[in-house]
Amino acid sequence: MDRFYYLKHSSIDFHFRQTPRDFTVEEVPLYEFSGTGDHLVVFIRKKDLSTHELIAILAKHLGVKNREIGYAGLKDKHALTKQYISIPKSYEQKLDEFEHENIKILAKTYHNNKLKIGHLKGNKFFIRLKKVTPLNAKKIDEAIGSIEKWGMPNYFGYQRFGNDKNNHELGRDIVRGVKKERNKTIKEFLLSAYQSHLFNLWLSRRLEMSRLVESFSIDELEPLLNLDRDTLVMMKNQKHPFKIMMGDLLEHYPYGRLFEFLGEDGDIARIEAKDVAPTGLLAGKRVKRATAMAGVIEKEFDEQVGEDGTRRYAWVYPLDINHKYKEEDAHYELGFYLPKGSYATVLLEEIAKRDLSPMA
Repeated sequence: MDRFYYLKHSSIDFHFRQTPRDFTVEEVPLYEFSGTGDHLVVFIRKKDLSTHELIAILAKHLGVKNREIGYAGLKDKHALTKQYISIPKSYEQKLDEFEHENIKILAKTYHNNKLKIGHLKGNKFFIRLKKVTPLNAKKIDEAIGSIEKWGMPNYFGYQRFGNDKNNHELGRDIVRGVKKERNKTIKEFLLSAYQSHLFNLWLSRRLEMSRLVESFSIDELEPLLNLDRDTLVMMKNQKHPFKIMMGDLLEHYPYGRLFEFLGEDGDIARIEAKDVAPTGLLAGKRVKRATAMAGVIEKEFDEQVGEDGTRRYAWVYPLDINHKYKEEDAHYELGFYLPKGSYATVLLEEIAKRDLSPMA
């Protein structure tokens, strides 16, 4: 999809490819493991394997069903990744006999509960960009400086939409009755891709509106955006790249209570202080929706997809950013932390101002 990038520089040229050498991910657990209990928690390093492939290999060796192995998050296949899995403690001895050229057990401990999806805080990334000229390295430095100050849009990455980037279209066809899918797991997966696509469209639209507010006068904006003057004045006075409006749903960051924006200046200041962040809709049942003018815009990207909906942070703040340019190799090395559910490739695309998917 065409995405609106909030940074204002022109496209930056560099080479990026997801490989175990140039793309590494390390899971950060949600909490410290207890050290006791009936579940063995294993810290594993893998390469050139998806999390599902990793679990299938381990399950076959242990002689258990895949569902007996717990995990907190799905990690990229084309990367060197470190993540936690859990297995029943009774299989520890058999695990000690396990060997695989692309899988290495780094550490073990115990815990009271099986790991489940979402039981992680976030991920640490290391990325190496190649064919970077000194001029483009300076441009990347400036882009990273802006992201350190303001954060970044929390788009879903291209990985969410499949190798052909069309999973959301299949999900849309299910929603609209054009296609039927009897396999419940596949159906949920495709509907989730469609929810993600709608979210991305909404976020792109809101960022485009925010840029227009920055770029034009109030008189020019009134007919252009069909927003009342008071809303435009309030948005224009905001420093943050994502301009909020009446009825937006904000959430304490990086987790916490959801609440409606009612025009309080203090809430705008809290966004700029990174204490709260705006949220967007993952369309579905049993989910709170935006109201007022924010609700009018959100409704354009809302459908009853048949699954439960939720709210997702529209904006996130990378932490622990470090970067170095190696001019002799024309390499640019970048490290950072992102909360769970956020994509490192989205950060790279914001810097590059272009699509970096393999099919691009």
